[in-house]
Amino acid sequence: MRWVTPLAGAVMFATPAVASEGGMPQLDPSAFMPQLIWLAITFIALYFIMTKLALPRIGGAIEQRRSKIADDLDAAQNLKHETEKAIAAYEAALADARAKAHAIAQETRDALSAEVEAERVKTEADLAEKLAGAEKTINDSKAKALGEVQAVATSLAGHIVSELTGVKVTRPEISKAVSSLAK
Repeated sequence: MRWVTPLAGAVMFATPAVASEGGMPQLDPSAFMPQLIWLAITFIALYFIMTKLALPRIGGAIEQRRSKIADDLDAAQNLKHETEKAIAAYEAALADARAKAHAIAQETRDALSAEVEAERVKTEADLAEKLAGAEKTINDSKAKALGEVQAVATSLAGHIVSELTGVKVTRPEISKAVSSLAK
């Protein structure tokens, strides 16, 4: 078998005689038994060190992290439940406020409707009263105007008859004639 060392560039041949003369002692079959014993001692020592010192610490840290994560998850779950309760309470309060606002708006509408109705009835009564007064005034004015028309007609008729015929007619005669024609 041929070995090449990259640093020195020298070629070495691995034979049992060469290994015992200054070669690699790990490859010497006569040194296998002490190497196996030291391997077992080292393995057992490292095993006890790992099981007694390192692994309990690592396990404790892992357990600590696991319990911290579980506590954090429990706290998050509690906060989630509290948040859901707060949201439900908020929504209930909001629905209650909407219901109250609706009731207040309905009461206001009813009150305004009643007020408007009362004002409408009052206004209609005032208008009916004013209309009756206006009709009376119109009828009085109409009667007065008709009375004046009759007087004017009587005066005008007397004047026209005296101008056209030259006969002087008395006022009672003209009044009687105009009254009979007006009816």
